[in-house]
Amino acid sequence: MQTLASSYKLRLAFFTVAAILLAASCKKGDSGTPDDTDITPPGSEVPSLATVRSWLADKNATEETAALFYNLKKMAKTNVLFGHQDATKRGVTDANTQWANEQQFSGVSSLKSDVKDVTGAYPAVYGFDYLQISGFFDDTWGWFSYEKQIARQLSIEAYNRGGVCTYSWHYGNPVSKGSFYWSDSPVEAVSKILPGGSEHETFKNSLKIVADHAKTLVGADGKLVPVIFRPFHEFDGDWFWWGKAHCTAEQYKALYKFTVTYLRDELGVHNFIYAWSPGESYTSEAQYLERYPGDAYVDLVGTDNYGDMKVSSNPTTAANKFKIVSDYAKRQNKLAALTETGLQNLPKSDWYTQILLKSLKQNKLEFCYAMVWANTKDAYWTPYKGHAAESDFKTFKSDPYMLFGDKLTATTMYKIK
Repeated sequence: MQTLASSYKLRLAFFTVAAILLAASCKKGDSGTPDDTDITPPGSEVPSLATVRSWLADKNATEETAALFYNLKKMAKTNVLFGHQDATKRGVTDANTQWANEQQFSGVSSLKSDVKDVTGAYPAVYGFDYLQISGFFDDTWGWFSYEKQIARQLSIEAYNRGGVCTYSWHYGNPVSKGSFYWSDSPVEAVSKILPGGSEHETFKNSLKIVADHAKTLVGADGKLVPVIFRPFHEFDGDWFWWGKAHCTAEQYKALYKFTVTYLRDELGVHNFIYAWSPGESYTSEAQYLERYPGDAYVDLVGTDNYGDMKVSSNPTTAANKFKIVSDYAKRQNKLAALTETGLQNLPKSDWYTQILLKSLKQNKLEFCYAMVWANTKDAYWTPYKGHAAESDFKTFKSDPYMLFGDKLTATTMYKIK
């Protein structure tokens, strides 16, 4: 989102990240359009592990990963989990003071959370980013290693308390080794990182870093932490180098397919649920699916929507778009989610109940989660104590439709039962 882009630049100005690439090896029947295969969604009878695995892009997914998919699918029929990007990574104390679990700061507790400070509960979903883990940095000062370590720690802690981890990937341009923003590094990359391209090995090396990190996420129970992995999002816009103006639809699909198959089949990552999410530019299912890589590669269909969630927005506008996503997920046995949203700095004090909650409650949606963006001093998305939106946020939290971390346990989320 362009609004999101400006807030990223404020907090990530010192980053230069890069490299992405993927390619296509299409399997029989893997078109980007919906198929007519009969699908039996989860019902009242608890399915076997083998059955749940058969629904996933990774048929060898870990038991906990399959259980997470099943439980999110089941819970989406009656509730939506609330998520916050960088929930225990960074935040704000007030409009002028921010905190962060970063190398240059000391004494910040890994248990700190803006959402918990205000509501008494952690979010249910914790957003992380492979930007800080798989990038093109000079690590002579240790920053790169620290970011890997703190992301690992915070992810494991979230899992241990029953939370859900999702990782996006603001991947720096792998050809220029510069920014993920096209405006900052206008170098065509997608065709060059696909198989046969000049930077294909660069992209594969980046995927190996992602895979290696995923395999280090081991909870207190000795199990790998499941991750909802969401690469190459908001591709319907032009602000990222993988956006629609910078590659064809077929190139984008090939990129996404290669990402999944290489991580799964070559690198042996089996704790990923694969998410795919455009922005809000669509108004029909056909538009929504224009760059869909196919059901064989996607477990969660989502959408990022900031533009329809503004101060003066009618919640029905967003809700109607959400219905397109939810209906597809129901029909094809996928998860659906509002993968990013928010109102920067919350100038509308009742935004959570009057815009977000109302948009989610319309149209009998089955969204498993809704996640707002990360808090920094210049751009925050959940209120701090004393903010005008604090009371409304607490009312939002108390609505039975919304689930925060105090309603989840590891057994709730990571066992099929």
